[in-house]
Amino acid sequence: MSGDLPDVLRGDDRSVVSRRRLAALVADGVYEKIAPGVYARADAIDDTTAAQASIALRRPDATLCLLSALSIHDLTDEIPTASHIALPRGAHKLAVRWESVEWHFFDRETFSIGREERSLPGGVQIGLYTAERTIIDVFRLRHAWGSDLAIEALKRWVRRRGSSPGALMNLAASFPAARPALQNALEVLL
Repeated sequence: MSGDLPDVLRGDDRSVVSRRRLAALVADGVYEKIAPGVYARADAIDDTTAAQASIALRRPDATLCLLSALSIHDLTDEIPTASHIALPRGAHKLAVRWESVEWHFFDRETFSIGREERSLPGGVQIGLYTAERTIIDVFRLRHAWGSDLAIEALKRWVRRRGSSPGALMNLAASFPAARPALQNALEVLL
């Protein structure tokens, strides 16, 4: 019975399922291949989540960023048409079977600042930048994303209970390109 199997499994884990049984589950449409050697239960994962799980299982440092992170943190009304994923500068893009992915390469020295984990189905974890780091990134990259997106995200964040402009500016100290514009915007909003 397939009901006791996990949502995501690795094909090389013989303690969970035999190679023959896995092939039968794939043939029956119960599981589908989302990455080399990685399978997801067909009814447990959508295309976006499958792509993110596929990436996270192959690149544990992959991190949801920019518009994807703004959307997850409810700091924008824009709906991402692709998953925005950051990798450390010098890393290589991964092939993804389903969804569109926009790759971003961030400095290795600051890559882990403000990075946390987000749970996906099957116990898979993918990196996610915090709301504060994401705001800093959209200010830092406002030439590509536009000031309107950055200002709107900051406005929403400031209205939240527990937001700390001082903590945001302390975090921004590691990103000198973003700090002046962010400080000016905070002064206007506060």
